Amino acid sequence: MRTGLVLGLALASLALVGPVSAAEFEVKMLDKGQKGVMVFEPALVKAAPGDKVTFVPTNKGHNVETIDGMLPAGVAPVVGKYNETISITFDKPGVYGFKCKPHYGMGMVAMVVVGSPENENEARAVSHPGKAKKVFAELFDSAALASK
Repeated sequence: MRTGLVLGLALASLALVGPVSAAEFEVKMLDKGQKGVMVFEPALVKAAPGDKVTFVPTNKGHNVETIDGMLPAGVAPVVGKYNETISITFDKPGVYGFKCKPHYGMGMVAMVVVGSPENENEARAVSHPGKAKKVFAELFDSAALASK
């Protein structure tokens, strides 16, 4: 009888806990932010597999799209329309690079690091125009990734 009671209480406590939910992040696309003009804020998101990031154009004329070479193998590219909010659930570990197409050269870029960044070397090797090169160098430094 006592074993059944203990087992019943254990099962009931597991039911109350429920499944662990994934985290959700919001990245704003801004004309002006804390780090200057034409920025994603935050520009760096560290996530776990299953987490969701929503890119929100708070000002008109912005979009979000992935950067060739800055995606884990097998992940489909994303190309958002201008002024469109996009939510992405990240299932595969790695480094993901994003840009606002019209403001890419001005440094309007973002990076999402999901779990273990297995494609870090490939992502670091991608060439970027103008200020985007400097912003990505800063993002890689602040991400404190394993291999340098």
